[in-house]
Amino acid sequence: MLTEANSLPRPKFGSMLHSDPNISSSAKLSTANDDDYSTRNSSASAASPAFYDHSRMSGDGSPMTMSPWNQTSPFYKSPWSNSSSTFEETLPQSGLIGSLVREEGHIYSLAAAGDLLYTGSDSKNIRVWKNLKEFSGFKSNSGLVKAIVISGVKIFTGHQDGKIRVWKVSPKNLTVHKRAGTLPTLKDIFKSSIKPSNYVEVRRRRSALWIKHSDAISCMSLNEDQGLLYTASWDRTFKVWRISDSKCLESVNAHDDAVNSVVTCSEGLVFTGSADGTVKLWRRELQGKGTKHLFMQALLKQECAVTALAISSSDAVVYCGSSDGLVNFWERDKQLSHGGDLKGHKQAILCLAAAGNLVFSGSADKTICVWRRDRMVHTCLSVLTGHTGPVKCLAVEKDRESTAGDKGAPVDQKWIVYSGSLDKSVKVWSVCEYAPPNIPQQQQHQYQEEAAFVGNFPVWDPSQFEQCYSPGRTSQSRKY
Repeated sequence: MLTEANSLPRPKFGSMLHSDPNISSSAKLSTANDDDYSTRNSSASAASPAFYDHSRMSGDGSPMTMSPWNQTSPFYKSPWSNSSSTFEETLPQSGLIGSLVREEGHIYSLAAAGDLLYTGSDSKNIRVWKNLKEFSGFKSNSGLVKAIVISGVKIFTGHQDGKIRVWKVSPKNLTVHKRAGTLPTLKDIFKSSIKPSNYVEVRRRRSALWIKHSDAISCMSLNEDQGLLYTASWDRTFKVWRISDSKCLESVNAHDDAVNSVVTCSEGLVFTGSADGTVKLWRRELQGKGTKHLFMQALLKQECAVTALAISSSDAVVYCGSSDGLVNFWERDKQLSHGGDLKGHKQAILCLAAAGNLVFSGSADKTICVWRRDRMVHTCLSVLTGHTGPVKCLAVEKDRESTAGDKGAPVDQKWIVYSGSLDKSVKVWSVCEYAPPNIPQQQQHQYQEEAAFVGNFPVWDPSQFEQCYSPGRTSQSRKY
């Protein structure tokens, strides 16, 4: 049963709420966590405390498993709520449109397609939203939904138990989703299990078929031009699947620890980020009827866990978020030279998304930084606040209501940004690509791109940067 705070249709994206972290329930949260997740206005510290595990070993579960956000929501009177509002005064160009709250679990994954939004949580449910209202939903028995991707009529979901489920929308009833299969298929499992050579060691004294993930799925990425699906896992591998027949083409032993993120781009390039602190570049090459991914180079080696990756819409820039709260980036047109890093968060980066000239970073500090790239320079346009828990996932879609400016002026491109949090809510934001920075002057130094340049090339001074970890502070796990 859907109960709305305001029984109004979805407001136009020009009418929105200011981002405001001062939600009434925040005062009820345990003060024991004030140092880690303090409610604050749009600001960040110049320091970057992090989550480094000196043992360099992965834990048994996600760092979000022990989330402090299992609190009673301010919306407890209704299992569903939907908030939106308008203001009569002049509104900012970026702000909150509305919130979606479901009292059933923390939000771990998002995927947007047109006017539909898919959300996954630790309740095993996948919810479908349309115009800020419940549209549909379906349930998987594979545990926490850690990743969702959409390819045409197929929806792929990655789960804590290492399974990848495939769903299809019923052509007769768009609200009905039926499971169409699992990766790998039962047929492929049976055929592979006959040959002993298809078994690989996944843990000490334990073997499994190479076509199956042996630990949680952490991330998925589509290469729609080639019809390929990439899945990354805590089992330290990424696998390549052909979407047309659900066949596993390749399994790559990519890292020494959990693979937290995988992204693909043009020219057959694949980037992976891991809890071992590295970002690696791979190139796909065709070999007969199959495919082979060759290791090209390591873009980053650090003590901090790599938690998220994203590629700009033009494939020009690769972004990497880490547990130290920094976003590093590399520029492809300069042979993937290190372009700098973006400092805007106090705690670990948990997710990244890129659209147009913008990149969005979500953090355990409960905020989302909006960065705009202009050639080699990144500017923090705004900090979106309002979540009362870590921001775990992001999705971005074009705002179809964007309007063209005057002659000679750029299109007033706006983006709809969805943010999922461990506070069990999804927030919907409108962000204008050409909005002026909305950061107070006294706080500008806290949101910055750090690099020293000689000519057109960055020169790095180690003294400019904070340590990747704080010796007195460790995380429960480096898996994300």
